[in-house]
Amino acid sequence: MPDMTSEPSEPEISRFAAFGHRPFLNFWLARFLATFATQIVSVAVGWQIYDLTRDPLDLGLVGIIQFLPALLLVLVTGAVADRFGRRLIMGLASVVEAFCALALLLLTWHGLAGPGPIFMVLGVFGVARAFFGPASASLVANLVPPPIFANAVAWNSSAWQTATIVGPVAGGLLYGLSPEIAYGSAAVLMAAGATLVFAIPRPTQRSQTNKPTLETLFAGIRYIMGEKVVLGAISLDLFAVLLSGAVALLPVYARDILELGPWGLGLLRAAPGVGAIMVAVWLAGHPMRDHAGKLMFGFVALFGLLTVVFGISTTPWLSIAALALLGAADMISVYVRETLIQLWTPDEVRGRVNAVNMVFVGASNELGEFRAGTMAALIGTVPAVVFGGVGAVAVAGLWAYLFPELRRIRHLQGRG
Repeated sequence: MPDMTSEPSEPEISRFAAFGHRPFLNFWLARFLATFATQIVSVAVGWQIYDLTRDPLDLGLVGIIQFLPALLLVLVTGAVADRFGRRLIMGLASVVEAFCALALLLLTWHGLAGPGPIFMVLGVFGVARAFFGPASASLVANLVPPPIFANAVAWNSSAWQTATIVGPVAGGLLYGLSPEIAYGSAAVLMAAGATLVFAIPRPTQRSQTNKPTLETLFAGIRYIMGEKVVLGAISLDLFAVLLSGAVALLPVYARDILELGPWGLGLLRAAPGVGAIMVAVWLAGHPMRDHAGKLMFGFVALFGLLTVVFGISTTPWLSIAALALLGAADMISVYVRETLIQLWTPDEVRGRVNAVNMVFVGASNELGEFRAGTMAALIGTVPAVVFGGVGAVAVAGLWAYLFPELRRIRHLQGRG
């Protein structure tokens, strides 16, 4: 078990240390392209669905339809990531996602009378993401040595955050040209990402070789329940973002509250990534030296407060600024959580632990979008967002009390 409650003794790590390993560079580029394409699809689908129905509940359904496969397949996706090559699983999932983007292109080209066909494609897309998530999250630890793992986590997060900056803006602009162009561009980017993944040399991985049993399938869940630091880190993300997530309602803000249009929706979607990528780049060269656990809880609470500010704002510049600061706060908590989860998990069960983690992340994001859409339909968009932000602040305080081991974590520089 790593000792992260004492003073660190590791030497200084170069800001770009992870990129000195070519497999990680390929992985980073592939993750960027896949996320960039997913953001384009997300913006396009959100705008297209709301154009068709004008019902915020349908925006919530977009999230839950993509989340359900990860939940239903959690025992399968993690076991597959641990038994077979994580690189192979990640690449195949990217190929399936590319075909889903092509399917959305063809459906749009032939005309849509309702959201049903889009929901069906999103279900398949959700299955691909269910396999992609555990495989990609577990693969990082096999591409770099332990001393620079925290550096790799920061840059890995930056790939996602960079894509969330440019992806939504590109999605809004491309959708403004035509939905077909948006979906076609996403398909090409996903295919390019798959090519990069397959170019990664097969990494060393401690794979499961015994015949799968119920005991091995449940190993990830059993490990998480027995390790309070990992349980606290995963569940904190689940409940904080489940309550405070407002991404599903951004089309409502862009169209009806802030009156910004598709391009403005892209700006709103990109704003959290602007703040997050700045923090991610800073963290890559300035790893946390002390009080990582306390900082994580503090920034989760700040995330909730900024969600409240965004919820009540009717001024575009204030809304965008609140989202950017919200993304910066979230990046710090994500950096701590993801580093802890990977460093505290043995490689032979890392895929299964990450599968459970992906379900929790999916619940906090996609299921959180369903929560937001449902509450908006019942009590209104602004009250739904404000309620969620207040809930995130409460969760940060409660989890800091319930998981003192997590609160006392000091540094994130590898196993002691």
